[in-house]
Amino acid sequence: MSTKPIKKSGAGLRLIIVTVVIAVAGIVINFSLRPTAYTAAAYRKTALNQVTGSVTVREEYPQDLTSEAEGRLLSSELDPGKKVKKDEVVAQIDPTKINLEIERLESDYEAAEARIAVGSSTKINRDNAKDALDIAEHNYQAGGVSLSEIVKQRRQFQIIEQAVALEEISNKSLIAGLKTALKVKKTERQQMTITAPFDGQVTAVFKRPPELLAAKTPIATLITLTRTVEAKISEENFAGIKLQQKAAVKFLVYGATLYDAYVIKILPTADPETQRYVIFLDVKIEPEKLVPGITGEVSVILAERANAIQIPRRALFNNDQIYVVSDGRVQLRKVEVGYRAMDVVEILKGIDVGEQVIVEKLDKFRDGDRVRVEAVKQ
Repeated sequence: MSTKPIKKSGAGLRLIIVTVVIAVAGIVINFSLRPTAYTAAAYRKTALNQVTGSVTVREEYPQDLTSEAEGRLLSSELDPGKKVKKDEVVAQIDPTKINLEIERLESDYEAAEARIAVGSSTKINRDNAKDALDIAEHNYQAGGVSLSEIVKQRRQFQIIEQAVALEEISNKSLIAGLKTALKVKKTERQQMTITAPFDGQVTAVFKRPPELLAAKTPIATLITLTRTVEAKISEENFAGIKLQQKAAVKFLVYGATLYDAYVIKILPTADPETQRYVIFLDVKIEPEKLVPGITGEVSVILAERANAIQIPRRALFNNDQIYVVSDGRVQLRKVEVGYRAMDVVEILKGIDVGEQVIVEKLDKFRDGDRVRVEAVKQ
């Protein structure tokens, strides 16, 4: 008789345990079925009034390396990607033919100088004619020579003197012509040695030894080692841009890393097609990372406000709304927005420090939804 109450009591206990387990399982299942809200906490920090734009890295300028002289390309140190120094010899055109021409001209020049140094027979004739004229003049004064004879000798002397003058002019012209011809040929030979016009990097090579080149033929393209970081700002955001303003640049190829920068140049007119203004930036980044063609984003800092409440910019939608999670429920809030930066936004009214805002997949949530919360790294 005494065992019956014990059995009844044990059955009741098991029923209670099963009920509790089912209830707990229901709670667990219900919680697990809730969507996960990825959130970030509102915090205080100096807020930045920034305007954004797109960024492109460009070489300062490209330049074709050309052959000034014609000839066969004898050697070349040019390869795509190679860096060169200003005045470094990068290619050589075969100078054999022009060396022979220079040797011939030098020989002609030496022979001309030697011939002039020997003296002129015309000058000797002039000196002899001068002596004969002096004697005739003396005899004329003494009455031993007629007027017609002395006039004739005077003319003969004048003719010889003119021949001497013409010969001297001809000699000077010959020497000057040979000097000029030598200078031209030596200049052409110098042009056959092709040097880099600036510190740069080879991006393309068009000619290789032993190709035959015409004058002014491009053989390669160089770009400067210096880079320019060009940013484009929309017309409505351009008014507050000034020189030396701070900025932050993010390049797509380097992920979320922000690099400090300054505005160093502002172009006064907008692109007529896009109505966007161009500014140039000095970015604090390793020069080798500034590869021509990479793109990114910039935020130029126009003003700052200390101790401001901020949230990730991606939490904001419809320009003034956010989702806040409180006690596992989603609350839709309308907020007053202050300064906007590249990744964050200042909230003047509508949220307190520490409150959690949804930052991902905002279109999946509605006001009043029950959610699980998972914080994301900021």
